[in-house]
Amino acid sequence: MRTVGLRQVASGTLMLLALTNNGCGGDDDSATGPDLEPSTQFQTIELPAGYTIERVVAGLTFPTAIAWDDQGTLYVSEAGGGFVEEPFPSRILRVAGGQATELVNLEARGVQDAVAGMVFHNGAFLITHRDADRSGAVSRVGLDGSVTKLLTGFLDSQSEHQLNDLRVGPDGLLYLTNGPAANSGVVGLDLAPFISRSPGVHTTPCQDIVLTGRNYETPDFRTPEPTDLVRTGSYMPFGTPSTAGQVIPGTNKCGGAIFQFDPNNAEGTLRVFAHGFRNVLGIVWNSRGEMFAAVNGYDVRGSRPVNDEFDATYRVREGAWYGVPDYSAALEPLTEAKFNPPDALQASVFIGDAMQPKALGFVIDQAASGLAVPDQTLVVGLHEVNSSPSLLDVAPATWGEFADQLFVPEWGDLAPGTTPLRDGPAGFQVVRLTAGSTAPLPFLKNVSDGPASRQGATGMGIERPYAVRFGPDGAMYVVDWGIVNVNPEQENRPPYEFLPQTGAIWRVSPPAP
Repeated sequence: MRTVGLRQVASGTLMLLALTNNGCGGDDDSATGPDLEPSTQFQTIELPAGYTIERVVAGLTFPTAIAWDDQGTLYVSEAGGGFVEEPFPSRILRVAGGQATELVNLEARGVQDAVAGMVFHNGAFLITHRDADRSGAVSRVGLDGSVTKLLTGFLDSQSEHQLNDLRVGPDGLLYLTNGPAANSGVVGLDLAPFISRSPGVHTTPCQDIVLTGRNYETPDFRTPEPTDLVRTGSYMPFGTPSTAGQVIPGTNKCGGAIFQFDPNNAEGTLRVFAHGFRNVLGIVWNSRGEMFAAVNGYDVRGSRPVNDEFDATYRVREGAWYGVPDYSAALEPLTEAKFNPPDALQASVFIGDAMQPKALGFVIDQAASGLAVPDQTLVVGLHEVNSSPSLLDVAPATWGEFADQLFVPEWGDLAPGTTPLRDGPAGFQVVRLTAGSTAPLPFLKNVSDGPASRQGATGMGIERPYAVRFGPDGAMYVVDWGIVNVNPEQENRPPYEFLPQTGAIWRVSPPAP
């Protein structure tokens, strides 16, 4: 995922979209927006003229979300781990006077990693996390440390994508986001550490779907013989083939969706609000009550790698299907040749015993499944692929020219783990989306592309911004996860190293009126 040199939109249809109002609010500035300049205090960081940045607290370990209680006290959640558990507990910390003090040790109360979303609601925190069986869960956490589980059993979270954002909607109900198991519907060798722990893990649909019967042949890592091969179908556990016309039942605890529920009766009221997303991270509403979602797109990895062009921010329409795993981030069909990675990166494909060309055919029979072609007008932001748009927010009225615009943190890429095709860093910044364009405009970034730690400026710049929240004081708060290194040499776990005590919270203030 990335930020620099946003790719030009090639599709004529999407060019038309870029000229229409995307509903993000504010005035369109220009093709590039206002110039950025180095911060006075942090010369590694660039902001628009007149805006100031300060570090609220440093030394955090994998911070993900922030929230304020009814008295305006700031709290931050620490995830406790990334894709797998780390030797650091998940916690909720109180932040004051430049210090973060533990309020609740979540791990000690049975909460499993990773804690990714948090909101303060009716006198308590609501958090997203994993359960003992690694399925996704939501719990209520009191200020006294009590933990009450509200939801569990999201099986896609047994893989690399956990439950993500959790927010209160304009209707007073709770909204929840998650990603599907697997990169693009097919469980492959890239998920071996997760399969070893949860052998039945697979992508789950939100409604009944009919498969086309495409199966992907790979070595079987579960046997000692390197020549053993196995075929895996979409929406199937590793090593289980599918058949043409096979029906996969839907569930209301599916992957790649936005959910709605009443916290007073979470299990009884849970329903799918919209679905067919890749990894939907953050959601937010503007002043007109329109919902938007930030989504991480496909990777070039696994049995069905996708060489996509973008990650995306969408306008969310209730009941809509957003096309995954058969459409791109820009909602174009993956059957277009431009989405095919090099042949050497693709698995052999079979329907029955007949080998198919190495190309990204549809895995869902959409007509038989009753799925409509995704609506491209729902695209409001096209981020550079692998930039990882995350927990976004909308600027308040006090932000003048930027009021009601979407501000999206781009967490950054994990190349080459997520793609061997990257030629530079992507993400590692906060961007904004304006009316009339799908091109994100940089708002907060380092002077040089990429995280500060790769520029010899650890602690003096942005690493991996995961969440943007506007506080009760009207300032923008940016949750910076910290340093993540890619290490392909790690065995029996994903190839990433998360460095503790490198996270921070930043505060950005607009010019004085």
